[in-house]
Amino acid sequence: MQARRGIAALCAAAALAAPPPAAAAEEEIGARLSIELNTARSVEGDCELSFLAINGHARDVEAAVFEAVLFDAEGRVERLTLLDFGALPAGRPRVRQFVLPETTCEGLGEVLFNGATECAVGDLGPAACTDGLELRSRADIGVIG
Repeated sequence: MQARRGIAALCAAAALAAPPPAAAAEEEIGARLSIELNTARSVEGDCELSFLAINGHARDVEAAVFEAVLFDAEGRVERLTLLDFGALPAGRPRVRQFVLPETTCEGLGEVLFNGATECAVGDLGPAACTDGLELRSRADIGVIG
């Protein structure tokens, strides 16, 4: 019984010592957004892009919409589009998927995050979505900004 109390006390102490999720994310990636192109797959002639987004700010992002420029495999502009990441809670990873109609993933070479058309992060202002924006890709399609 004493061993159980000791374990419970250790667990409680560890929980109290751990930073809250938002603080942990801020320490991990800094006070910025991190967006990773995680997967790209062709589905019936369309390209589905799956992004992993992490908000490292101490407060929630109520809305984040980015203008994106899609380049084909030869480096030519294929199209401009808006990627609406919606709300991004502080310190919590979120996956957002976007389907690009009539575009194969094999035909895409790079995605350029050209800026934020909407960014609502309370008093942090619109630059909170673009200042220090961390971009990376695990797919064969590059991501730059």
